[in-house]
Amino acid sequence: MSTSVLARLPENGEPDLLFLLFHGVGANADGMAPLAMRLAQEYPQAAVLCIDAPDDFDAAPGGSGRQWFSIRGIDEENRPARVAAALPQFVATVRALQMRFAIDWPRTALIGFSQGAIMALEAVQAEPALAGRVLAFSGRHATLPAHAPQDTCVHLLHGMADQVVPPGPAIEAARRLVALGADVTADVLPDIGHTVDPRLVERAIDQLRTFLPKRAWREAFSDAPVVSRVASSRELGS
Repeated sequence: MSTSVLARLPENGEPDLLFLLFHGVGANADGMAPLAMRLAQEYPQAAVLCIDAPDDFDAAPGGSGRQWFSIRGIDEENRPARVAAALPQFVATVRALQMRFAIDWPRTALIGFSQGAIMALEAVQAEPALAGRVLAFSGRHATLPAHAPQDTCVHLLHGMADQVVPPGPAIEAARRLVALGADVTADVLPDIGHTVDPRLVERAIDQLRTFLPKRAWREAFSDAPVVSRVASSRELGS
């Protein structure tokens, strides 16, 4: 899989975060460039890359569109198998880019739109310690999660008017992930269709800024000094 668009590297020094963006079916990496530039503005020390899907879009051969998996004849029954078949190459690409930029998984975010969101969501379900965050725009899980991705924050961002990937499965998955103890947020906004709407982008940025993972709480408490002493009789009030 090639890296079609390198949106931005830090002007000075090494990157301290890695944002990997994955486009929707029938599109290509260029379509994620506006979102990539917004992230680069917010996080100037991050490496922000848009990734081309590996295969030609087979529903419209001869064009420039790409796909992570085929949607020809797709339905609820065969979608999981198609996603699973595409996951090894997807995960290998993420791992290779982490090695290239010397960024470990907690400082990696996978950001997908539509089919790219499906791949990102299922990748962290299948592969432990792959990314610290997933931002899924107008996407869904291929199958309802059976476990929480350990130490990965999942941010679901959807338009209520999306008729291509309706928000129902994402809402259901959010409820399931909450019940499983996952770090998850779900922002479903009205009057937004199947698009990376600026309002959803701002919600994503807000979640990146403000949502504190459970992992951070654990680390904070484990690093906190333990003070143990015997109280004097004066302190006990005797």
